[in-house]
Amino acid sequence: MNISPTALNQPLAQPSDLPALDKVLHSQALAGALEQYGLSLVTQQLRLLLAKLRHQALQQTLSINEVAVAAIAKQLLSQLQQLTASKLKTVINLTGTVLHTNLGRALLPESTVAAISQVLREPTNLEFDLVSGKRGDRDSLIEDLICELTGAEAATVVNNNAAAVLLMLNALANHKQVIVSRGELVEIGGSFRIPDIMSSAGSTLVEVGTTNRTHYADYERAIGEHTAMLMKVHCSNYAVVGFTKETPLTELVALGEHYQLPVTVDLGSGTLVDLSQWGLPHEPTVKETLAAGADLVTFSGDKLLGGPQAGFIVGRKALIEAIKKHPLKRALRVGKLTMAALESVLALYRSPELLPQRLTTLHLLTRSAPDIQAQAQTLQPDLQHYLGEQYRVHCQAMFSQIGSGAMPIESLPSFGLVIEYVGKKSSQIMQLERQFRSQTPPLIGRIHKDALYLDCRCLTPTQADLLQATWSQTSL
Repeated sequence: MNISPTALNQPLAQPSDLPALDKVLHSQALAGALEQYGLSLVTQQLRLLLAKLRHQALQQTLSINEVAVAAIAKQLLSQLQQLTASKLKTVINLTGTVLHTNLGRALLPESTVAAISQVLREPTNLEFDLVSGKRGDRDSLIEDLICELTGAEAATVVNNNAAAVLLMLNALANHKQVIVSRGELVEIGGSFRIPDIMSSAGSTLVEVGTTNRTHYADYERAIGEHTAMLMKVHCSNYAVVGFTKETPLTELVALGEHYQLPVTVDLGSGTLVDLSQWGLPHEPTVKETLAAGADLVTFSGDKLLGGPQAGFIVGRKALIEAIKKHPLKRALRVGKLTMAALESVLALYRSPELLPQRLTTLHLLTRSAPDIQAQAQTLQPDLQHYLGEQYRVHCQAMFSQIGSGAMPIESLPSFGLVIEYVGKKSSQIMQLERQFRSQTPPLIGRIHKDALYLDCRCLTPTQADLLQATWSQTSL
């Protein structure tokens, strides 16, 4: 906001009072800026700033003090910092959702970060066969490992699970029919729907059954000469309860074998291990699904698996080979950074007993409530000091979510801090939430019933130390 110089008894500046561009550019105040940002960018931004100041002078809203070289240089430095600041920022996730789609889903282990860093610096054999000296297949870097962990005959990887489903359908069911239960026509984040993906893949969706009940006979009646595939979609982001009926995969496999049709399963957030061994709800694993007879299974890399964004297609070798020859495969393939991350994360699954310590996602999901409570209780007095008497901060039990469509009705006992405004203005909590989002690093919580909830499940020790230092030394 510009304050009128006359209100401050300061003389007004005229356009002629502005220093020449070269005088500001070569001033001592900008010596460091030229080295950091380069002559081209500094000159460009200085021209824009001088034009803005000239306009303000013409409008008589500019003080003579504001046209000094030092004042202009200071404003330019601030302008350059804002311009060059990254828009992709690290944030503190206190939402209580571990696999938060909008916050980047799974966090990668330090070993994986190191693996990515290595391939960033040097050439790799991404598509070079070191044995033959000829062009190689990038899937071969991790295919054996995926097959080892899932029991699949073959595997391929693309950039996300939606792409995996799209590629599978386009390669095997283009201009043909795919039979799916009406109760499994899910919509994933961003309004992407299974019917839309099928349509984009050139497949014709044949819905069978009803929303809550689909029988074996429903699938069998729908099979015709144009049927290419029977497909099951794991409803990982919602649940239908009550009077329900789902045709088991084993029955669908028997039906597919009888009519010589492949049976495919979209597991969505698919996991490679039984999570119930760590006290989490059981989620069907990729290995279990293939063992039940599925010909192909698709699943994500950045959800329960705990890796980078990727989509897997695993199963019968002949079908995988047909998929890999499809032109879309090249358009949807992943790069060396994803490959390095996947290989590193998948390797951790060879020692499943060590996963809670080594796999970041599983570590966050299995944090004990007492551990989280102790962290929240340590932070409570510092946050209360920071906010002052106009807010009340207390430690409270709450429930976290797994997130990203995984286990929609399950919750994890957790602890966090609840902030309530002492006065009558309900808008104060919303303003505080916005203020937390605008700080560095941004702090993301959730508003519930006129209170701001800060779930500490995903709060790292480093982040907790940062918050404690900030809140204990300053105040609003």
